[in-house]
Amino acid sequence: MNSVLNFSESVLTISALISVVAIAISLVLLLYRIIAGPTSADRAVALDAVGMSMMGLTALIAIIIPTTTLNDVVLVIGILLFIGTIGIAKYLEKGVIIDRDLD
Repeated sequence: MNSVLNFSESVLTISALISVVAIAISLVLLLYRIIAGPTSADRAVALDAVGMSMMGLTALIAIIIPTTTLNDVVLVIGILLFIGTIGIAKYLEKGVIIDRDLD
């Protein structure tokens, strides 16, 4: 039974490290899209994808380092990412983020 647990732990560690490398590669490609994006919408989508990749990377680190404190960090990143996505979408649609109707 102990050998099965050791094998499953090694498989989990190896798959998590492979996933970290894949996310790192995707982050490099997304940074290229942010810099060389032809439109602002492309840059906004790439920035949103970078945030999701950061969430995934933090979750994978929480798996590799057995801790529960990073779960809160994943939730905070998700909340900030959602608010940022709404702000970027509103800016791309109207050109302003906060409407000030002072009639």
